[in-house]
Amino acid sequence: MTPRTVHPADLADQAPLLDAEARVDGPLLGVDLSGPPADVAHLARIAEESDRILVGVGKPGPGWSPLVRALALTLVPAGRDTGPELVGVGDPGAALADLHAAAEANPQAATVLAGLLRWSGALSVPAALDAESLAYSTLLGGPEFRAWLDRRGPRPLPPPVDEPVRVARAGRILHLTLNRPERRNAYGRQLRDALVGGLDLALLDPDVEEVVIDGEGPAFCAGGDLDEFGTAPDLATAHLVRTRAGAARPVHALRDRVEVRLHGPCVGAGIEVPAFAGHVVAAADTTVRLPEVSMGLIPGAGGTVSLPRRIGRWRTLYLALSGRPCDAPTALRWGLVDAVAEQCQADAHEP
Repeated sequence: MTPRTVHPADLADQAPLLDAEARVDGPLLGVDLSGPPADVAHLARIAEESDRILVGVGKPGPGWSPLVRALALTLVPAGRDTGPELVGVGDPGAALADLHAAAEANPQAATVLAGLLRWSGALSVPAALDAESLAYSTLLGGPEFRAWLDRRGPRPLPPPVDEPVRVARAGRILHLTLNRPERRNAYGRQLRDALVGGLDLALLDPDVEEVVIDGEGPAFCAGGDLDEFGTAPDLATAHLVRTRAGAARPVHALRDRVEVRLHGPCVGAGIEVPAFAGHVVAAADTTVRLPEVSMGLIPGAGGTVSLPRRIGRWRTLYLALSGRPCDAPTALRWGLVDAVAEQCQADAHEP
């Protein structure tokens, strides 16, 4: 289906988002920004109140700035993404079609994500984490995630391991190494609990001046363990586990003392949690990806909170809705990471 694109002056003429059977009807709409700006403040107010995901396309001049900030994001030619509201791509029209297809495939997840990103930035980090998790639990009970579970099929739970996170102390430095390379350090229950246990050591000991987090094997973290998805006993328990037993809160609390060293694939939680840290270093081979919308979900390990605080809600939405990988140079230019190094694997540094 070809994405519909409208002139900004036609933004007020949108049909209701939900059809007569409460299905999302046309979740994403392109907005042509190629013409001269007019009545921009009024159009920005309309965009802010829209239930749809409004994606600008074109080469907007400075006169369009209020509307550009009000849109969900704006696609511009590569090299012209001079602000966090803009995403530079090789072909803006093709990129719009990709976003449109992703939103049409999982319209509930896409709509919930765009709405959450629009307002949760005004909340404190703990409150925003709660908002993200409540939205995530809502989608866990929805038809899009159920369809993904059906496609995945039944899976056995991951086997237990003795040391999912290696913990080492050298003076005032605490070194935590994700240590499930056979599962690409997937953020499953065992690894999550062990990581939080290591972070608790730093929270309890003010003599720990620095916490270094890295990963063993070819990937820093491949995201949530897919074999565990959908296994929580109920949605309320799942919410409390995500928010009260997850790593996002302790990393945020320790942010001024935490350095995370990324390498290889950093998927879902593999970037959502690190983005809370005060200093993030990426190896040259690092790639970042947020695949959750394609599963009928949204980022649920803190990504709707941590990433917007680094790169803005607009680029966060692009990463999550497109599902496309972001390489290390782009992550550095956007501010998602603070430095790029040749290597950041566990055996490349000593604590």
